Amino acid sequence: MGLGSFAIGVGEFISMGLLPEISSSLSISIPQAGHTISAYALGVVIGAPLLAIFSTGRSRTRMLVVMMGLYAVANIASALAPNYESLLALRLLSGFPHGTFFGIASLVAASLAPAHMRTRAVAYVMLGLSIATLAGVPLATALGQWLGWRSAFVLVGVIALASALCIIKFVPNEPAQTGVRIAHELSMFSNRQVWITLGVGAIGFGGLFSIFSYVKPTLMSLAGLTEMGVPFVLALFGAGMVTGNIVGSHMADKDLLGTIKRCLIWSMVVCAAFALTASHLWLACVAVFCVGTVVVIGPAVQIRLMDVAGKAQTMAAAMNHSAFNFANAAGAFLGGVAIDAGLGFASTGWVGVILSAAGLAMFYWMIIDARRSEQIPGDTEVAS
Repeated sequence: MGLGSFAIGVGEFISMGLLPEISSSLSISIPQAGHTISAYALGVVIGAPLLAIFSTGRSRTRMLVVMMGLYAVANIASALAPNYESLLALRLLSGFPHGTFFGIASLVAASLAPAHMRTRAVAYVMLGLSIATLAGVPLATALGQWLGWRSAFVLVGVIALASALCIIKFVPNEPAQTGVRIAHELSMFSNRQVWITLGVGAIGFGGLFSIFSYVKPTLMSLAGLTEMGVPFVLALFGAGMVTGNIVGSHMADKDLLGTIKRCLIWSMVVCAAFALTASHLWLACVAVFCVGTVVVIGPAVQIRLMDVAGKAQTMAAAMNHSAFNFANAAGAFLGGVAIDAGLGFASTGWVGVILSAAGLAMFYWMIIDARRSEQIPGDTEVAS
């Protein structure tokens, strides 16, 4: 399942490093090539609820294989796209399995682990995404620059197929779910706790993306970072994600709600640190690593959703990744607004502080609402 997470991580971010090659090959502008990134993100948002409904009552193990099969086919087809319009459509389809795969994989991982290790199990699945950021995307980008951008998408498809085979061989087969109806999954949409929890991630996680989306031009313009140093900075961010997944998941298994709260506060601190140190290369590099560690909020929020979603487990878990794609889009958009307003590249850090603070406010709303509905018995001291 971690290998599938790795495939999705490479597939999601690979276009960012190959925009000039895609632009040249298809005779389109770089902004047009950038629309392939937006098409993928839109596919995640649309595909998560649709495929979650399709998965209702089916074996989760088999659905993981199906999701990886779809991901492989869509990415290999992307490599064969003859023109811009077909590539846009295929990138949209490539995003469809993303959220449902992560959602189902998280549920399966948590079910295979002891109760006190659920967050760690989910984090190990997510670790593939972090490793993709650390090593997979740079390697796939290098391959795409060497053999052409199409080869990078073929590589993603091959990794996805390998994941499907590994799931068949190593993940215990889970029988089809009985007594689960589509109405149960759709009940998520009337569950206020689920929506507020999704909001914590969709808003609070945006600070990380506000900084990461512009980290290259920020450090090149303010701190004198060279082109050769860019992979080092990106690797630092990936290393922070790996560290956050491993260390933070241990914390969350001991105190889930407390970890979410502390993570949002930590996000405020490190985003502010980036804004203050963006002109000092080495200090900014430390801040970039620390910003990467904020990723732990992902598996922590995933476990919280499992606790409050009731019978809508698959839908809530899948929608979590739609929420994080919203965070990606919102963080990048608001960071760009701040830069265009003349506030400077370092202002992306302050945007991150605001989004993290808003996520913390959502967290306290979640706690207050849960107290009223008695959904966190014995753990209400977390809000203090």
